[in-house]
Amino acid sequence: MEYRRVGNSGLKVSVLSVGGWLTFGNTVDTDTTREIIRAAVDQGVNSIDLADVYAKGEAERVVGKVLGDFRRSDLVVASKVFWPMSDAITDRGLNRKHIFESIDRTLKNLRVDYLDIYYCHREDPETPLHETMSAMNDLIRVGKVLYWGTSMWQPKSLQSAHALATDRGLFAPIVEQPQYSLLHRWVEKKIMPTVTQLGMGLMIWSPLAGGILTGKYCDGVPSGSRGAATPRWVEEDLTAENIERVKMFCKLAKEMGVLPGPLAISWLMHRPEVSSVILGATSRKQIEENLEAAHVKLPESVDTQIRKIFRA
Repeated sequence: MEYRRVGNSGLKVSVLSVGGWLTFGNTVDTDTTREIIRAAVDQGVNSIDLADVYAKGEAERVVGKVLGDFRRSDLVVASKVFWPMSDAITDRGLNRKHIFESIDRTLKNLRVDYLDIYYCHREDPETPLHETMSAMNDLIRVGKVLYWGTSMWQPKSLQSAHALATDRGLFAPIVEQPQYSLLHRWVEKKIMPTVTQLGMGLMIWSPLAGGILTGKYCDGVPSGSRGAATPRWVEEDLTAENIERVKMFCKLAKEMGVLPGPLAISWLMHRPEVSSVILGATSRKQIEENLEAAHVKLPESVDTQIRKIFRA
């Protein structure tokens, strides 16, 4: 397993991470979660990515039952804050009250004393940026959080955060977490130049575009798939043009003797701006299959073909 620094920070994460969006505490029970995390850690994964909103806290609680199997210092554990956790008007956003109450709930759920990375899960136009950053700064000062990051923030907001950090002597975000895959390459032009300039890392979510890049939707939506259970996460990408692209990609993968999923993940890993690619899984077999991406070679000729198939 390869390990990379998160931007210009000293924190190192495995180039592949395991995440719990739509799986842990939802479609995946505690025993299977333990199998998935154990399989990942056994292959060198040290990074676990969650959010308080995943299964309304159940993802954190389930993973909390598993983390005791490992030495805490060996893992980089991340969660996120922003989305509503109840109907209460105070139980949402990036204001100081919600951040301070959410971190305590998250730490209790995970049964840990601190998070390695705490993400602002989206931007909050109703809260001054300085208020959010001051809260994150205080969490770092008291040791509940070691680093903080952002997810799906705009370049202008990232620049403002770093400028404010310099001006006020606050900790700046070290990492941005965008959606990025062969079907969603807008990150390359819109986000990468800014995070590179600011010295931030990139942790990528949905690298397989909801499973579309595995080829399993090429002949329709199979029962039991994410597309069948939560169609809104894949339906806008299931266009005739994208299906044809994926078919060409699957043919290329077959010619290489690899599965399309690991090939799509490997392509992301070869971007030097990427610190880690977050993998979701519903079984030990699936996480082991996706972890094969760490061993996939990507010759320049193959990279060129892939870029032609999925033009940015």
